[in-house]
Amino acid sequence: MPVKTHKYSNKEITIVWKPEACIHSKICWHGLRDVFDPARKPWIVADAADTATIMAQIDKCPSGALSYIKNEPADGE
Repeated sequence: MPVKTHKYSNKEITIVWKPEACIHSKICWHGLRDVFDPARKPWIVADAADTATIMAQIDKCPSGALSYIKNEPADGE
């Protein structure tokens, strides 16, 4: 059975969330509520903070349920 993932992008990164891996530590939304808000749908808004801040918060995820992929720049950028 494939692992379910959700992806949320801004121009620089794509946030990848694997709900089955989440241990609900709450570190993501306690540290960066503008981006991660479980009371909102969708609960991740990738352009609500700068990319470096988002990556630093995702790096704190203890389960690996949150990760990111750096997007390739479009031609001419």
